[in-house]
This record gives sequence, structure tokens and C-alpha cells, in this order.
Amino acid sequence: MLKDLVCMNRSIRRYDATRSISKEELFELVNLARLSPSAANRQPIKYVIVNEKEELDKVFACIGWAAYLQDWKGPEPNQRPTAYLIMITELQIAPHVNVDPGISAQTILLGATEMGLGGCMISSVNKSKLRRILKIPNYYEILLTIAIGKPDERVILEEVDKEGDIRYWRDEIGDHHVPKRKLEDIIIDFNIQE
Repeated sequence: MLKDLVCMNRSIRRYDATRSISKEELFELVNLARLSPSAANRQPIKYVIVNEKEELDKVFACIGWAAYLQDWKGPEPNQRPTAYLIMITELQIAPHVNVDPGISAQTILLGATEMGLGGCMISSVNKSKLRRILKIPNYYEILLTIAIGKPDERVILEEVDKEGDIRYWRDEIGDHHVPKRKLEDIIIDFNIQE
């Protein structure tokens, strides 16, 4: 059921580094994004696939992890992602993209979840360094990095507290807590009249 898949699809930041991700699995995830809707059907988004150890370490060095967890600099080597999809857009096709990156990234993450994997959309990236490392030409814009791997953490959804604090946090055993606003707090009824 889609609701179950959506609830299981969380931003995973710790992975089982012993579980490698094959190019075929990554192709399958990119193919799901390829089949998704695209504004004006321009399809400007492309992907750089990274799943080799040497490249993984270089990409990891370009990423900022979990801004709300001030004392955490990212996963330890044994809990790092075993693949990345670098989402780029071809500027010659569409110099500005709006909804395509979100549609594509969410589709990829839902596909990963269905495969027993997990992922995290990361926009905190040193793009100039990443461009150099991966030799991405200037006619592409780097949009975001999607980390992929087998989850090695438990993520717990809970309601936002009375103070309205939406910051995620980790408890003493390392479980990751993600506050979500109540449904009635995000539906606005302005009593539209003709």
C-alpha cells in the first residue's frame, strides 16, 4: 500500500556499509524517475551514478549531514552510504527547473524503500568541489545528491510538540525521531465563496 511505503520512506543517514548497491539497482531507480512526470515533458534531469569505494569517499567529503544534529559530522565509515545518485540538470534543455527534482527524488526514494534500501536527499553539498571530482561539465547544474544504502538506523515519526519544535533528534540509544505536524494543522479552509 502506498501509505505504508511513504511512512517507511524516511531520510536515512546511517547505513550498513557492508551492503553494496549494484549499478543495475541504481539503473532501476533512475528508470523510475525517468518514467515520472516532467514539467512540459522537457526531461532535463540526468544522473551521475557513484558506487565505487574511491568515488564514494570523495563524494562523502563534499556533503553536509543533518544540520539539526550539531555534534554529528555524518556517518562513521561503517555506516556510510554505498551509493550516490548525483542529480544534475542539463541547462541547454531547461535553464530553470521547478518541480522535476522533487518528483524525481521522491520517486527514487520510494523505489529504494520498496527494494529494502533507504536514502536521503542532500542539498548541503560543496557543488564546485563535487563538479571537479566527478568532472561534471559546466552546462550541467548540480541540483542535489541522493545517498542510497541499506538502512542501519531506526526512524520514529511522532507529532510536533506543543512548542511547535520540528527539529529531528536522536535519543540515548541512537533512534532518530522526526516530528510531524498534525493533519489538521496543515489543511487550511478559507471558506471559499463565489
